[in-house]
This record gives sequence, structure tokens and C-alpha cells, in this order.
Amino acid sequence: MLPLPQLLAELVRLPSINPMGRTDLDPALVHESRVTDFLESQIRELGCEFYRQRVADGRENLVATYMPPGPAPGHVLFEAHQDTVPVDGMIVEPFGAKVEGGKLYGRGSCDVKGGGAVMLAAFARLIREKPANSAKVTLAFTVDEEHGGAGIQELMASGFRADCAIVAEPTLLNIVNAHKGVARWILETTGRACHSSRPEQGINAVYRMARLLQGIEEYARTLQSAPPDPILGPRTISVGRVTGGVSPNTVPDFCRADLDRRLLPGETYESATAELEAVLKALPGVDFPFTLTRSSAGCLPLSPALSVDLVKRFGATIDSVTGSHTVHPVPFGTDAATVAAAGVPVIVFGPGDIAQAHTKDEWIDLAQLEPAAEILFRFACGK
Repeated sequence: MLPLPQLLAELVRLPSINPMGRTDLDPALVHESRVTDFLESQIRELGCEFYRQRVADGRENLVATYMPPGPAPGHVLFEAHQDTVPVDGMIVEPFGAKVEGGKLYGRGSCDVKGGGAVMLAAFARLIREKPANSAKVTLAFTVDEEHGGAGIQELMASGFRADCAIVAEPTLLNIVNAHKGVARWILETTGRACHSSRPEQGINAVYRMARLLQGIEEYARTLQSAPPDPILGPRTISVGRVTGGVSPNTVPDFCRADLDRRLLPGETYESATAELEAVLKALPGVDFPFTLTRSSAGCLPLSPALSVDLVKRFGATIDSVTGSHTVHPVPFGTDAATVAAAGVPVIVFGPGDIAQAHTKDEWIDLAQLEPAAEILFRFACGK
């Protein structure tokens, strides 16, 4: 197994961009197959059982298993996603893996190839040392976390279960035990195109959308003022992008808005959709048709209820390495919610700071890699 910094550098140099519905990206940079092949080569050298699980064309989960020498006291899942967000606007070489000042730069270095590298390092150490009383450990590298979560959904839908799970995300070596869920929609209005010199002969789809967007802005204020979750805070909705029309001298016959809604425990995509549709249909002056369609699989909320004991045990392991830790919620979604929905206690943990994720100069502090790998190894050993 390569040294941790070198292992991470190799992963960063392999593009695995999630196109997230875009069609304008270089095919040589999208999807996870290059990373999957590299990880398989590393795992083959370890001599353990593994398999590739097809999720979509050219997109496969990689799942490996460590079996301890004696009876396993439990079964732990280590899970990390292989994909990254696109690289538009980056000011560092996205796949250069440049090291400077104790930081490694590049897309995915923080989110979440750093976390994947430390999980692989801890997994390899288990196989190499075969410590007594260690747990059975499954290491899963999944696809499509950044857009729809199809990889972890496929893994859990296949019937995979463990006694507990650790999901890799940048947490500064602390524990995340709860997060909001995500629902995303495409809102569309239509109209009738005509020359802009005679706008009365057409129907302006952008004007129609404007009425809906005003209602969404008011709805956002209503969500913010509603009683918040004591841990996660309020529900939110945001309009992230609006597009429409073809030219300034044509009355537009279509308009599209992309919406993002953050969910609290107890809410689902279906309940959030029904609520939003009811709000839009009740708006004054909305006497025209519109469509609201799902744009991604989204993500369920993660409640802390299942992970109380796991938080205590894993926290004690962190303290044995770093001396202290915090436990806190986050507003973004993770694969952990899908794991929890299958009844598996789960927490989120890893090296790196979420403040560096998805940024124009994404980087990770290399000093966090070895402690993270040590924590995972000790936890698997029951320490």
C-alpha cells in the first residue's frame, strides 16, 4: 500500500467528476471508472474478497471485506464516495495534487478522496496485522454521492447491512451525527413566443415565473419563521438558477427555475413536494399551468437517534488519538442518511474541513490523514 499522502495524490490525479446532469463536460473527466480501477488494483494487492456493483453504465461501487482471524465481535462499514463536483472556476490545477505548506491541493482532495484514502489505509492495516478481536470490516467506495446518491442507494437496496457505519466526509476529525435532507426540483412555466415589438401577441413565460418566484420568496420567509428543529435549525428553500427565452427580441415561451429545499427529520421528498405545490397553486394571479418535477434523488435527513451509542464509542476512540472531539450537526446532506434509513447506526467522520470542499482552490491538511487512519483502525479493533 502506498504511503497515505501518495495514495491521496494518486486519487486526486484521477478525474471522477459527477456531471450532475450536465452535457458540456469532457467525457475524459466525468464519472468514476478511473478511480474505481485504481482502487481495485490496490485492493487486489491486499488479497481480500471484493466485488464491483454496477450502478449505471461506467459507474460501479467497489466493495471489499476484511474477515478477522477469530470470531468477529461486530461488522463495521467504512463508506466513501468516489465522485467529485465539477472543476469550473478553479484557480489551482484540479488534478495536479500539488503539495505546498503541508496542504495537498486539487479537486476531491478534501471532499472526499482524503477520507477515502484514510479508510483504505486503515483497511489495509487490518489485513496486514490481523489484530485479535477486531471486527469484520466492509469498505465500500460508492458512486454518485454528489448528485443523486445512487451508489449508496444501490448498496443498501441489495440487502447489505452492518452493525454500524462510518461515512467519510470532511469533519476535522470530529463526529457529525445529524444533518438536513435535500429535495430538488425543476419548476417550469410555458408561454407563447412572438416578436418583442408586439409583445401583446405573445405570452411571456418569464413573467409567469416571476409570480411564482415571488411566492417562493414569501414561502422561504414562512419556513424560516416556523419552529426550528432543536438541533438542525429551520427548514429552508432556495432558488439556485433561472433560465428562459432565446433572445432579447423574442417574447420567451419557456422559463425554468432550479429549486433546493432542505428537509428536517420527519419530512420526505413527497411531503415537501405536496406542500410546495399547494403553496404555488394558492398564489394570487397564478391562473396558468406550471410543472414541478424532481431533478435528483436528493437526500433524506439524518436523525441522531440511531447513533447515540456509536457516537460514545467512536468518540472515545477519537479521544485516545487526538485528546478531544466535538459532536455536531451539519446543514448539508451525506450518504449516511441512506444507511440510517436501512436501520444501521451511522456517523460521519473524516479528515479535512468542509469549508474547503467544492472551492476554487480545494485542499486538505495532510497532518490530519495519519490520525484519521489511526482512529478508524483502533475503532475496528474495539479500542
